[in-house]
Amino acid sequence: MKISYDKATDSLYIHLADRASVDSDEVQDGVVLDFDTNGALVGIDVQHASIRADLNNLSLSQLPIGQLLAA
Repeated sequence: MKISYDKATDSLYIHLADRASVDSDEVQDGVVLDFDTNGALVGIDVQHASIRADLNNLSLSQLPIGQLLAA
């Protein structure tokens, strides 16, 4: 899983799987779910992320983390 933020567009993308999305569904204004060819959720796109989330804090809890990378 990877989380990326684009300051220029103020969008936050949560990559749940390393597969291409072929279909999307906007479930709420500015929140888009991306699905692969099998209908599995592969990503979440959050527009206007700085308004919707506290981007200065990230908390991970009880995750089986094998490798933690900072970019």
